[in-house]
Amino acid sequence: MSAKAFLEGGPDDLHTRIVPITPPGVELKIPHRGGYEHFKTTPRHTDTAEGRLPVYEWFERTEIAE
Repeated sequence: MSAKAFLEGGPDDLHTRIVPITPPGVELKIPHRGGYEHFKTTPRHTDTAEGRLPVYEWFERTEIAE
């Protein structure tokens, strides 16, 4: 079973807020609407339908170069 994280912040229309993480503790870069939403790890955890998960917090968006 792979580790998962809960995404906090960022766009309201992200497809999901629970994502796999490999390896844990590394910044996440989620493709979304022609760019990437970047999330960083926090010391917090939250209870979800999939169990207690680490919280990753949104901190920036970058565009995909064309």
